[in-house]
Amino acid sequence: MWPIQQYTKFALATAYFPDSSYEAAIRRLRRWIDNNESLKTNLVELGYHPAQRHFTARQTALIFEYLGEP
Repeated sequence: MWPIQQYTKFALATAYFPDSSYEAAIRRLRRWIDNNESLKTNLVELGYHPAQRHFTARQTALIFEYLGEP
């Protein structure tokens, strides 16, 4: 079980895509977010920007809600 806390994009991306390179994992996670309009909208409301390097605890909770835990 993953605790709800701040995570780097790298940490979450590699957790969801452990067999991918750093760059590929980040791209794939971004693609998952971009393809889920509800998730993306709610993340933006929480201050998300694609260039940010960390997800806040609230953003992490939202990602887990929509995508499940890694």
